Amino acid sequence: MNWPALALSLRLAITVAALLVVVGIPIAYWVTFSRWRWKFLVEAVVALPLVLPPTVLGFYVLVAIGPRSPFGRWYESWSGHGLPFTFEGLVLASIIYSLPFAVQPTAAAFALVDPSLINASSILGASRWRTFLRVILPLSAGGVLTGVILSFAHTLGEFGVVLMVGGNIPGATQTISIAVFDQVQDLNFVGANHTALMLLGFSFVTLSVTYALNRRIWAVWPLHR
Repeated sequence: MNWPALALSLRLAITVAALLVVVGIPIAYWVTFSRWRWKFLVEAVVALPLVLPPTVLGFYVLVAIGPRSPFGRWYESWSGHGLPFTFEGLVLASIIYSLPFAVQPTAAAFALVDPSLINASSILGASRWRTFLRVILPLSAGGVLTGVILSFAHTLGEFGVVLMVGGNIPGATQTISIAVFDQVQDLNFVGANHTALMLLGFSFVTLSVTYALNRRIWAVWPLHR
């Protein structure tokens, strides 16, 4: 087992999942409740990582954060180093790649909240922010939790995007999925099998826990339509 690669993958997945809570919930809220007629364009942009080949997405992220781009030059002048082939670059690319896994379950949960409850909260004088915190978010806990867990698990298993943006630098950007690829390239099928089985088992447990928690959450906060 490549423990440094596993530790880096866990660090990356935790960081991305946490940041996607901050980024994904506002986007999901806007997508659900906005009445802008062209919002489907935003929904399409958010969902693009689901259909784009990871290498294509990784290539464009690499171009966007590279030293020749305005953002890349600004970041390098601000931080003293570039984003490509760094952990920070992996975080940025992973946020983009896992965004639909955080936004779509959350938006679906927001859409299931009974509108009469939201209207009642407004009639009673609650602000939009208070209505969101006291009504929408508790009733959407299952979807939010699903988004967090799926984005974490999806980031943990990334390959194409992280390879394009971060390369394969041991201890710096080599994730566990890239380590499996290296083991296969070295004909170390036993080691690759052990690592792959660990990831398979982790993914199964993660999804099982997600479904189990969702059933319990809806039992505590049932939706009345």
